[in-house]
Amino acid sequence: MTEFQWPWEYTFPPFFTLQPHEETRQQQLKVWTDLFLKYLKHTNKFSLSINEQSLPLFHNESIQRRLSPELILVILEQLQRTGHAAALDKRRQEWQVYWYTLEEYGNMVYDWIQETGQTNSICTLYEIASGESSTQMDFHGVDESVLLSALRLLEEKGRCELIEMDGSHGVKFF
Repeated sequence: MTEFQWPWEYTFPPFFTLQPHEETRQQQLKVWTDLFLKYLKHTNKFSLSINEQSLPLFHNESIQRRLSPELILVILEQLQRTGHAAALDKRRQEWQVYWYTLEEYGNMVYDWIQETGQTNSICTLYEIASGESSTQMDFHGVDESVLLSALRLLEEKGRCELIEMDGSHGVKFF
C-alpha cells in the first residue's frame, strides 16, 4: 500500500479546531469530509469510532494536534447529510462510512450485473464484494454490511431480491 498523501491543511494547526466564521467553517468541513473519505478508502475502512483517538486521521503527532470528539461528530454528521455515513448506535459513537453513497454503490453493482450478463442469476455478497470477476470494479472490497444496505435500496426499487440462507445473504437481480 502506498503512503497516504495528507493535504496541506493537515499540517495547519487551526484546521483541528472548528472555525467560528461560517464561510471558513463550511470550507473546513468540506476539506475534512473529503479527507475522511479519502483516508478511509486508502486504509480500506468502512467503520470508525469517535473514540479512536490514536487514528492518524484524528491526530497529527507532528504538530501535536488532535480533533475533539465534538468536531469528529460534526464531520460525521456532515457526511451523513451527504449520504456517506450512518450512525451505528444511539449515542452516535460508532459510525459506518461509505466511500460512495449507498445509491452509487447499488447503481455500480447493478450496472456490473447487467454488463456481465448475470441478470436472473443468484450471487452471494462475497462474489460481488470480493469475487475474482469484480476486481476491477470500484465496489470491489466493499464491506458486506455496506453492500447489503446498498442492495436493500435496489430491492426497494424492484431491481433485485435479497435471499437469506443460513445466516448469509444472496441476491437475485432482475
